[in-house]
Amino acid sequence: MFVGHYAASFAAKSLEPRAPLWTYIAAAQLVDIGWSGLVMANIERMHMDASLPGSPLVLEYMPYTHSLPGALAWALGAAILARLVLRLPWRAGLFIGLTVFSHWLGDLLVHRPDLELWFGGQKVGFGLWNYPVPEEALEMGLLAIAGAAWAWGRGARAQSVAPALMFLGFLVVLQIVALVLPGGGDTAGFGRTALAGYLVATFLAWLTERGDRRRNATS
Repeated sequence: MFVGHYAASFAAKSLEPRAPLWTYIAAAQLVDIGWSGLVMANIERMHMDASLPGSPLVLEYMPYTHSLPGALAWALGAAILARLVLRLPWRAGLFIGLTVFSHWLGDLLVHRPDLELWFGGQKVGFGLWNYPVPEEALEMGLLAIAGAAWAWGRGARAQSVAPALMFLGFLVVLQIVALVLPGGGDTAGFGRTALAGYLVATFLAWLTERGDRRRNATS
């Protein structure tokens, strides 16, 4: 799963709008942001197999980011940092933590069995990647439903819907680019490309709400 993870960001933003959008966007991919860095450092390991249906990723070793206890630790850490560093309300921190953990649940649906239930333990994954059409339909459907709820909420608060539509359009383009990219290449290069995509999405989310603040200041 790629942009489907962002559905949790929009759902969380709709339910708890006091946290900035960029925190939810970063939270949805925080596990993969960490994974990208660890792959580049050769601490966690993967390779690509273009012959596989759907995703070409073969995720060999990633206990620190994609095991169940690892994902819970990232979620707890994000919630605490949201409260102590960003000074957000505890409820907002809780929603950020839940958004982080939603990544593991989304991966459970689509990954082949490569998610450890405990460090060094049994690996699980329902393998929807092996069925590319239903998997893509799931991702786009989740994104469309949660994104529409977020855009509707903006309209209800008399905020422009156009930035929301542009941001959602960017995510759709990002998914298409990910689909057409070749399945080979070195793992460090893949890690850098993935990390760049996550950070650009976070930056654009920040720009979206920065534009809202400017419009509010001049109205």
